[in-house]
Amino acid sequence: MKFGVFDHLDASGAPLARFYEDRLRLAEAYERAGIHAYHVAEHHHTPLGLAPAPSVFLAAVAQRTKRLRFGPVVYTLPLHHPLRLADEICMLDQMSGGRLELGVGRGISPIEFGYFGVDFAQDSQPMYLEAFQVLMLALTARRVSFEGKYYRYRDAPVMLEPLQKPHPPLWYGLSNVESTEWAARTGLNVVSNRPANVVREITRRYREEWKRLKRDESNIPFMGFTRHVVIAPSDAEAQAVARRAYRVWFASFIKLWRENKHDESFLPYPEDFDELVQRGQAIAGTPAAVRETIRRQAGETGVNYFLLRFAFGDLTLAESMRSVELFAKEAP
Repeated sequence: MKFGVFDHLDASGAPLARFYEDRLRLAEAYERAGIHAYHVAEHHHTPLGLAPAPSVFLAAVAQRTKRLRFGPVVYTLPLHHPLRLADEICMLDQMSGGRLELGVGRGISPIEFGYFGVDFAQDSQPMYLEAFQVLMLALTARRVSFEGKYYRYRDAPVMLEPLQKPHPPLWYGLSNVESTEWAARTGLNVVSNRPANVVREITRRYREEWKRLKRDESNIPFMGFTRHVVIAPSDAEAQAVARRAYRVWFASFIKLWRENKHDESFLPYPEDFDELVQRGQAIAGTPAAVRETIRRQAGETGVNYFLLRFAFGDLTLAESMRSVELFAKEAP
């Protein structure tokens, strides 16, 4: 099993310039710790995501690291022009020496889509499907022709290409179990933020479909999930720090939904941190306690990739850095 890091880049209360610098210093620490990849979210007009242009932030990550892989989970395709996004992807992959991990998806927030004039219910899914087709063409061909409802091109020239062939590894955020077989057939790496019982069903279905297709099990893609993680010298200290930071993170997470009086019932996170721990979606404790919880959850869920969320809410750089350093030294 390998370890990655997931980051919403949610507001911490720090001034923006310091916020970005702290996250870049953490990216350097992830590389030192042997983390496989650093995955960031895309959100708009919300304190949940202060990197609404993931390519800009990831270009800085590319320059501050040498081995760490990185990428969005996910680029919200209906909010991007696919030909323009293909150019950004090629630039990032070339500038980083082929370290880009390419996450793509539909997006989940109808509120954010509304700010861009996109009807989430009617248009987001067909726009996503068309944009994905265009994106794959633009990453693998020298000219693009496409005739759809939302995107139309005739023999558009492609000037850039990714370093990784045929394209960077693809990632998909998977919360709907029914999409698992499609993800396996497509060969996508998948990541979920759901509780253990849902993740277990995802990995079970993925492996069954992979076997049905008679594909080499040793080459099965990553199947992972995300967990808020705080590590400290004592369980009590780690839990106190995590509770404080999670309150701030959750306020950012829920802000647009409550301001716009949208249904919250389907959202994957509870407001109470202790309930989050009980559901297996957060880990806070000593290195030994975290190590044991990771071992147990990996066995229960069948994942082969564990995404740690070391920076969230109002965690200070020192607090997040301590978690990373203790993890690298004692937890795996």
